[in-house]
Amino acid sequence: MNPNKFSLKSRFGSFRFALNGLLSLLKNEHNSRIHLLVAIVVIITGIIMKLDHYEWSLLVIVIGIVFLTELLNSSLESLADLINPEWNEMIMRAKDYSAAAVLIAAIVAIVVGGLIFIPKLSDLI
Repeated sequence: MNPNKFSLKSRFGSFRFALNGLLSLLKNEHNSRIHLLVAIVVIITGIIMKLDHYEWSLLVIVIGIVFLTELLNSSLESLADLINPEWNEMIMRAKDYSAAAVLIAAIVAIVVGGLIFIPKLSDLI
């Protein structure tokens, strides 16, 4: 197959690779399953609370950012371990940076969720 020629078959193949990556993340990375569980709880709560389009937009963005950073963090860790399985200060620093990116994304998601859900919950009380 010519790699420069567009084909729908190759595009669908790309989606298959991406889906395999997402399933692998959920299978192999414990934190990704925690993120998925929290995302499901947030989505169910959003449905119950009847969020508006803007609130859903914010939640979708922050949930996506958390999964994006988790995928990038796991990718970097896998490559780093392949390059040098022994302890290495520079590799550890890179891993720490990417883990910090996931932490920041999760904190931002919690803040956004709080800004959306706390006022709605306080109205119920």
